[in-house]
Amino acid sequence: MDADFTPEQHEIRRTLRTLLAKRCGPDEVKAAVRTAPGYDPALWQRLAKELGLPGLAIPEAYGGVGCGPAELALACEETGRALLPSPLLATAALAAPLLLALGTEPQKHAYLPPLARGELTATLAVPGPALAPALGLTGDDADGAWAGGGRAGGIQARRVDNRWRLYGEASQVLDAHRADLLLVPAHTGGFPRSRVQLFLVRGDADGLRRVRQTTLDETRSQGRIQLREVVGELMGDADPLPALADTGRTTATALAAEAVGAAAHVLERTVAYVKEREQFGRPIGSFQAVKHRLADRYVQVQAARSAAYYAAWDPDAGGLALAQALEALRSAAAEAIQLHGGIGFTWEHEAHLYFKRAASDELLFGPVPLLRARAADRAGLFRERTTGTRVQAATR
Repeated sequence: MDADFTPEQHEIRRTLRTLLAKRCGPDEVKAAVRTAPGYDPALWQRLAKELGLPGLAIPEAYGGVGCGPAELALACEETGRALLPSPLLATAALAAPLLLALGTEPQKHAYLPPLARGELTATLAVPGPALAPALGLTGDDADGAWAGGGRAGGIQARRVDNRWRLYGEASQVLDAHRADLLLVPAHTGGFPRSRVQLFLVRGDADGLRRVRQTTLDETRSQGRIQLREVVGELMGDADPLPALADTGRTTATALAAEAVGAAAHVLERTVAYVKEREQFGRPIGSFQAVKHRLADRYVQVQAARSAAYYAAWDPDAGGLALAQALEALRSAAAEAIQLHGGIGFTWEHEAHLYFKRAASDELLFGPVPLLRARAADRAGLFRERTTGTRVQAATR
């Protein structure tokens, strides 16, 4: 394994950081999230055309850049630093991999090129509480909750006049109010033979109603979708669960890198602040207690960065990397609020945005303890006794 990045990868990072430093400061972020789409469409188009951001991990055969998880992770690290409100996560990390894995060739050629060019945005229409289990980050979703409920609830699909029509609703769906293309899981086959399959639904389809919901983290928008006999395209006939698990691993890597970028930035801002703020006639950064606290956070962020970079090489480590990164972001953001004193709690300061991002990501993608428990199970650290109790095999 070569842990160093290529010159091209370093250039992606440098160019993106430079652009976002000019166009995505705290004031610009707050202004963008209060617009109807919840982000700056002009900036998104520039990122798509100049850097190919939404198509980084899409093969060249479908109009993408043809890079891999490492390039997407580097891009997410930089967007995380700025808390960029954008369709990047939902489009490039969730929807595009599923479309690649499950879509038919006509569907791939119809939708992936415009996704790669930034002309279309997409999302996976899974309710927020069911998203982490659906992606295999905190457990298995064997009862179909990712389609909005049990066999008799959630979103249903049935054949009418040789077309699939969807009926139902889902709440707290990432980017639901603005995505041009929805990947909607729905129960098919009726109650006795219920099976969850994925369908493509255009954002302008008849019978589709969408509304933006209030969220803790405004930079990570969510919405509610209601479908009333909406026409959908079936994405092949394969079982979607294996593709969901694969998507979950790459999404965890992108999220980990994003959280690392946010943690590193808020820590840098805090270090700069304690060098300027004075108490008892000297900068508070000169006090030993403050130095120790910030040193601990620095070590934590660097460890999380190493885990995220390793996960970019081995996506199976994505869940554990995400746990470390979310914990590092939460700790760094909390430290920033405390060391900034009174201004850290004000709406005008940016520190609270990073703390809300950490809390929101844990709600959406799984609490840190559950992420770690899932990673431990996958690594085989726990085995079942004949009595059904768990023991830690690694303690031998």
